[in-house]
Amino acid sequence: MQTTIKSPWGITSYGAASVHGAPDLARVRLGINRTEASPQEAFTAARAAIAALREAIRAHGLRDAQVSASRLDLQTSWSGYGQDRKFLGYRCHAAFAVECHDLDALESFLVAAVDAGANEVEGVDFDVRNKPELRAQAREKAVRTARSKAELYAAAAGVRLGQVIHIEDVDPESIGAGRYRGHSDPGSVSEADLAPGAVVVSAAVVLGFAIAAS
Repeated sequence: MQTTIKSPWGITSYGAASVHGAPDLARVRLGINRTEASPQEAFTAARAAIAALREAIRAHGLRDAQVSASRLDLQTSWSGYGQDRKFLGYRCHAAFAVECHDLDALESFLVAAVDAGANEVEGVDFDVRNKPELRAQAREKAVRTARSKAELYAAAAGVRLGQVIHIEDVDPESIGAGRYRGHSDPGSVSEADLAPGAVVVSAAVVLGFAIAAS
């Protein structure tokens, strides 16, 4: 079986890289659920818990700008199925996302939030505030990786690498990146990317080079 290149034009190379930084913020996802016999009782109980939670948030020095909250949601609540299904009342729900910059105080804040009435802790996500700078570093490393691979291919093929004629930014987590990722070298992801307590920021690029005239 003969394989042909439909549009030969030069050398294409994929480069991926990651940088890591120590987390300096946490996003806490909390929820308040209150089930009562009537809608009004459910709203009243939920609002009381919300007020207590907001007091706990402010007591930890968190500004209102660091908190986002959903509107109150009301649904009927049931237990069991079929003939065993039993009406429990009306469930009022509110969700909160809180951004904490003081990671040393995170544990005490979570304890205070639960004590204040947040009976759902959906998760804690760690991140870095200087992500744009880390992303730029990762992109620079990805470009160097792609160029290094292209130079290696050119040398192995006995040609000289020409100028860059195509640059394509690639999301390394996207499905479409899979067709390139299989050709990425193992060095594009380091052991440091999996280090505990590190936030990994990745980038990937496809570079197209012309082949320089001899």
